[in-house]
Amino acid sequence: GSAAAGGLLRSPGHRPPALGTRYTGALAMPKMKTHSGAKKRFKLTAKGKVRGRHAFSSHILEKKSPKRKRKFRKPMEVSPHDAPRVKTLLGAKHK
Repeated sequence: GSAAAGGLLRSPGHRPPALGTRYTGALAMPKMKTHSGAKKRFKLTAKGKVRGRHAFSSHILEKKSPKRKRKFRKPMEVSPHDAPRVKTLLGAKHK
């Protein structure tokens, strides 16, 4: 037999694709995984805005007024400058 018939010309790490899988080759880039830290901290609204926890709400609370601390409880919309970066981490489609 020839070398090609015996499979000696393949690269050493080559393995045929598993049965039942389609071969896409190098046509598509790998999928991006959702950032696990971001998915715990942010949520997307139905309109595509990003909501997150209020800043300044975790410590040094004695000097802050009760009214101010109550307002910290509600989630806040993330700044428009930071929203695209958070959306990328969450895997949201860009509109």
